[in-house]
Amino acid sequence: MVVQQPGLDDIFHALAHPARREMLRQLSHGERNLSELAEPLDMSFPAASKHVRVLERAKLVRRRVEGRSHVCRIEGEPMAMAVEWMEAFRRIWEPNFVRLDALLEELKQDPKNKRGDR
Repeated sequence: MVVQQPGLDDIFHALAHPARREMLRQLSHGERNLSELAEPLDMSFPAASKHVRVLERAKLVRRRVEGRSHVCRIEGEPMAMAVEWMEAFRRIWEPNFVRLDALLEELKQDPKNKRGDR
């Protein structure tokens, strides 16, 4: 059975593209207009607008129009939802990594495991 979490698919879809991740990085420093988001990506205004629409659909970004300028700002709650989802998996895997680290350290300390003992 697949458990649906509304919005999570949209969030991960939005984060899957490097241009959208870069836009979010820029917005983490404050509001930017669409032209400012597009410029470092060497992207046209229409292309940047399409990417922002994907971010808006995921509710990662909110856009407002001021005259002819489209001003965007980052929204934190959806990202927190994605981090919470990933955190559950980290809690599952982290003890395994700790055990693996301990085993590797033990193998390094065991004189029988030196390379010349074959």
